[in-house]
Amino acid sequence: MKAAYLTGHGGVDKFHYGDVPDPVAGPGEVVVDIVAASVNAADYKVRLGSYDSKMKFPYILGRDFSGIVAARGARVTDLAVGDAVFGVCDAGIEGAYAEKIAIKAAIVAKKPEHLEHADAAAMALTSLTAIWAIEDTAQLKAGETILIQGGAGGVAGFAIQLAKHIGATVITTASARNHDYVRALGAHRVIDYNTEDFTKSVAGCDVVFDTVGGDVQVKSYSVLKPGGRLVWIAAAPAGFTSSRTDVEVLRPRVARDRAHLERMKELYAAGAVWPPAVTKYKLADAAEAHRVSEGRHLQGKLVLMVR
Repeated sequence: MKAAYLTGHGGVDKFHYGDVPDPVAGPGEVVVDIVAASVNAADYKVRLGSYDSKMKFPYILGRDFSGIVAARGARVTDLAVGDAVFGVCDAGIEGAYAEKIAIKAAIVAKKPEHLEHADAAAMALTSLTAIWAIEDTAQLKAGETILIQGGAGGVAGFAIQLAKHIGATVITTASARNHDYVRALGAHRVIDYNTEDFTKSVAGCDVVFDTVGGDVQVKSYSVLKPGGRLVWIAAAPAGFTSSRTDVEVLRPRVARDRAHLERMKELYAAGAVWPPAVTKYKLADAAEAHRVSEGRHLQGKLVLMVR
């Protein structure tokens, strides 16, 4: 099969497009012919070697995808060859920048019939993460106020829609060019982070969901009311410890399971959420997609079209 794989840590020049061995379905697994694979912000960080890992090269990136079941291993009875599915690889496992992937059947779900493969791939990990963050971890309630940092991104964009559906007041940060986009997602108020200091115009939040990290997280503590919750998926600066002891600091577990993908399907069927803006690239152009992702100013999601 063809794949876009890394030959080592470093810049986008470490990408190579070529042939690698086909995966085989083990017990409890399916092999999926990938149609579309999502590009996540974590991908370029893995490429750069930012995470402590024991990667063996050549290495195939990619955590979420959509495609067609091509084979199934022993003990798989709930999926059939030919089923359209989408899913997210187990934590610490990747491989979606390729024509095929072997994955546990229990952590993929059947794709909604009217959802394109590119959109399903774009919504897989983003929805999983946002649902774990907003519903399971923050336990956001109707009537509460939430500040979502970095609203134009994939996870944050889904979180805006979910928080609006729950009945919360949604504030988000975004550059001026993305204000219409995040308002369309359901944000009640948008702050331009280039021209406005959110700490001077926002206060008394029940929840902050931080998808940006760094100094943004450091400053986010000041807008929480006593008893508030700061939920983060992007880390604060190394060594930082907040002086506030009257708020909860929570990191979502983001376990891979079919149940949360099914929850996304429920929300989609109800019209509560819809796919993010998607920019498509060919699998062979993974390096260019990474250049855009690393710039950190994209709207929605980048998706590699494999077939």
